[in-house]
Amino acid sequence: MGVKLTREDGRKRIVVTGMNVISPFGTDVDEFYDNLLEGKSSISKVEEFNVEGWPTQFAGEIKKGTLDVKGYIQPKMVSRLDPFLTYTIVTGKKALEDAGLAIGSDAFNELDKMRCGTLLGSGIGGVVTFKDGIYKMLAKRKLSPFTIPFTITNMGSGLFAMDAGFLGPNYSISTACATGNYAINNAASHIMRGEADLMVAGGVEAAVNELGMAGFVACRAMSTRNDDPQGASRPWDKTRDGFVLGEGAGSLILETLEHALARGANIVCEYLGGAQSCDAYHMTDPRKDGMCVARCISNALQDSQVDKSDVQYINAHATSTPAGDLAEFKAVRSIFDGDVSNIRMNATKSLIGHGLGAAGGFEAVVLAKAIQTGKVHPTINVGDMEEEVDIDIVANTMQNHDVRVGMSNSFGFGGHNSTVLFGRYED
Repeated sequence: MGVKLTREDGRKRIVVTGMNVISPFGTDVDEFYDNLLEGKSSISKVEEFNVEGWPTQFAGEIKKGTLDVKGYIQPKMVSRLDPFLTYTIVTGKKALEDAGLAIGSDAFNELDKMRCGTLLGSGIGGVVTFKDGIYKMLAKRKLSPFTIPFTITNMGSGLFAMDAGFLGPNYSISTACATGNYAINNAASHIMRGEADLMVAGGVEAAVNELGMAGFVACRAMSTRNDDPQGASRPWDKTRDGFVLGEGAGSLILETLEHALARGANIVCEYLGGAQSCDAYHMTDPRKDGMCVARCISNALQDSQVDKSDVQYINAHATSTPAGDLAEFKAVRSIFDGDVSNIRMNATKSLIGHGLGAAGGFEAVVLAKAIQTGKVHPTINVGDMEEEVDIDIVANTMQNHDVRVGMSNSFGFGGHNSTVLFGRYED
């Protein structure tokens, strides 16, 4: 009997065939995940600008000069592009390389570009370009003609497609910290509807700068542990005092199983399904009853044709905020209301900070690696855990764990909720 190319409901099966991250740990996915497994924190004092006197002086920052863009960005554009655009273009191209589709290769040239699309979102977009524009206006200097094009969030997907020649669905989603998951779910939807064979999907952010950090300081949302930056992000710990800002990109290549098999692709895992919902409650705070998050998770399980008893791993949104961590846990526990001894739930943000629009992209890669390796990274900085958290959060030390089905949650300012489910690929 041959490989089933569709699910029981007739939907096309979708697989992940390539991945990339741009992170403080670099751009190699295996190196990134190895650092997470070892419990290494990427949080450090900010170097982009002078943070002396700031309430928060640290972040998961990509240090200037550490990202090699040679061969990925046109030389004349290197100094012009906003960092979020640079991250978008580089992560998309590297994900294609990981999928065996390096731009210009024979395999890439054989793609039907009309059926290849791009959905790389950003929560904030070109903050650096916007900030520089404000400074120039205040100094009564002439603005760059790139000010608007390099600020708007859709330009990342647009510029990437111009380099790749992809003519299929192309846009950006901006749902704050849920952006990456929304992009992945929507990209999969285009494939399911027959509008594309292959999509580049994920999230990007470059917010570690004066404007980005000042805005979150004003929200009183970030940790102020300046004396212990690497211990600042501590999801589910009673002493947590806010999130730690991060940045970077996480991207995936999604394609139909039929398309992947036809070109002999290496299959990382299978996209099973996902869902989205809205709290309709508060600009920054989650609903205390977790009702809409629970609904999102339930709908994602249904969309994936997965029973809750089949889930072995949850990558939680878990940002280390006093309200958010427990609200998410209560929602998760309301769905997974029985024996949870076979579930592991961890918080990637304890290690790399909160990548905002990039968070879902990062964590989708983490989810795929957990399935691929059978290893789950620790949630670090857990010293005094909330008593009601009775799911194993992989506190402080990685665990070997057989993950056949896993899910990742991402929630954003504005009440945006999202869940994606991946599974081990089987014929």
